[in-house]
Amino acid sequence: MMSRETGQSLDVIPHIKQSIQDILFTPIGSRVMRREYGSMIFKLIDQPFNDAVRLQVMAASATAIMTWEDRVKLTSAKFSKAEDSRFQIDLEMQLVGTDQTKKLSIPLNYGSSL
Repeated sequence: MMSRETGQSLDVIPHIKQSIQDILFTPIGSRVMRREYGSMIFKLIDQPFNDAVRLQVMAASATAIMTWEDRVKLTSAKFSKAEDSRFQIDLEMQLVGTDQTKKLSIPLNYGSSL
């Protein structure tokens, strides 16, 4: 398991976080040999922010993670605002094959905020 930024070796949890970020920020249809890979989050970016869109972002995130990241079983997903006023997805998950529960926060950095 390798970091896409540094090329250095990653432990399991940082690699899972990297994988989930890749899944969430890859638009469905953009991978040539894997058109189904990714999430619907990019279709929701320009929508007016309201409760319905918040629910759609959570559903798109949970569906994509459950479909593409088989090392975890998602138990909770929440949409929140981080201290720097950016939005993030707070995930609680169980590592498959263990009784270990982990929490991850994935910042929703996209577009000009990268």
